[in-house]
Amino acid sequence: MTQFNLLRQRRFAPLFFTQFLGAFNDNVYKNALVFFIAFTVASEFGANSSILVILAGGIFILPFFLFSATAGQLADKFEKSFIIRLIKLAEVCIMLLAAVGFYLQSVSILMAALFLMGTHSTLFGPLKYGILPQHLHESELIGGNGMIQMGTYLAILLGTILGGVLIALKSAGSWLVSLVVISVALLGWLASQFIPKAAAPDPQLSVSWNVPAQTLRIMGFARENYTVFMTIIAISWFWFFGATCLSLVPSYTKDILFGNEHVGILLLTTFSVGIGTGCLMCEKLSGGRIEMGLVPLGAIGITVFAIDLSFVGVPVLHDVDTAIVHGASEFLQHRANWRVLADLTLIGLFGGIYIVPLYALMQHRSAPQHRSRIIAANNILNALFMVISACMTIGLLSVGVTIPQIFLIVATLNVIATGAVFTQIPEFVHRFLVWMRISRPSDAL
Repeated sequence: MTQFNLLRQRRFAPLFFTQFLGAFNDNVYKNALVFFIAFTVASEFGANSSILVILAGGIFILPFFLFSATAGQLADKFEKSFIIRLIKLAEVCIMLLAAVGFYLQSVSILMAALFLMGTHSTLFGPLKYGILPQHLHESELIGGNGMIQMGTYLAILLGTILGGVLIALKSAGSWLVSLVVISVALLGWLASQFIPKAAAPDPQLSVSWNVPAQTLRIMGFARENYTVFMTIIAISWFWFFGATCLSLVPSYTKDILFGNEHVGILLLTTFSVGIGTGCLMCEKLSGGRIEMGLVPLGAIGITVFAIDLSFVGVPVLHDVDTAIVHGASEFLQHRANWRVLADLTLIGLFGGIYIVPLYALMQHRSAPQHRSRIIAANNILNALFMVISACMTIGLLSVGVTIPQIFLIVATLNVIATGAVFTQIPEFVHRFLVWMRISRPSDAL
């Protein structure tokens, strides 16, 4: 069975669409809120509107620190499909609150809804990744994770674009955004009704609400299996790398490529297409196995094309009239810009090849009775690495480091970080060498 056939299976398709619609809704709402603050209510807040935009990102991530420990416990204690349905019903209520915020033009209500959406995503994370090993065979984990990751990045792209387009319609924009997010939340709740039951792995678990103590405890579960823990570090590093690069796209578009917002959307699209393609390629490249050897391949590709992206900015300056802001059609007329698109596509492609086996490995080697809590630990570290990424990026820009130089810095850090992981877990490199040997065309003759 190929990964696309999973979309015809009840044990996977309802979860896929529930996840896709949730990620789509998150990004429609987040991007609409950012544009709403920046352009609709900016006059009310003045210079503070820029701070509010940055604050919005922090508000969405904050629940991952506050509630991941609780989310992991709930996912291990209760039957997962039931909890998913409750969470999706809560999403409908949250989007109704957001609609009230748009109607009243209340930033406070909209920020509260954003915090609650972050909480919704925090609770859903351990469930969606914890349920996959219960519904899929080991040979299907790579394909299933590839589909989930592909769907997530496609949903992020489409949601980001639609949120910006709708809210830009001025007076009708907030109404349309409200209608879309409520409708999508209802569709997500409907899709969740068809998710098959997944038995609770630890029904006798006593849920503790002591967040600091439980956070330390689930980190302890993650560290019980050293390979699992280093896999989580490798996943979190990818979120650091991706968050750094994607956060720079708007400024890179404007200040280096001299493009408008349509060029920015084009860059995000190429990256998303690349990562989706890489995720889908994993099943074929791995032969249906959880192939650890793909991770070094992905790390090498990310590094090579991030380095190339750091240098491509130099010739662009010679080919483009810096006095003109270019649209997508003018942008595509310059050969050097095609190299930018190729680099972003290939960074995304190798990123997909890197990340999918890591998620499958984490799920497969985690102790079943602790799996959701281990995934919650992963979510906490992912959020922490993204916060560190934001702080590093702000710090580097504030001292005059250019965007191409930051691409080179993160590429260098990628060598150090992934090299450290591979040194600690030599199985990654060993499997890479085996995979390279059996994948040579001469061996197939």
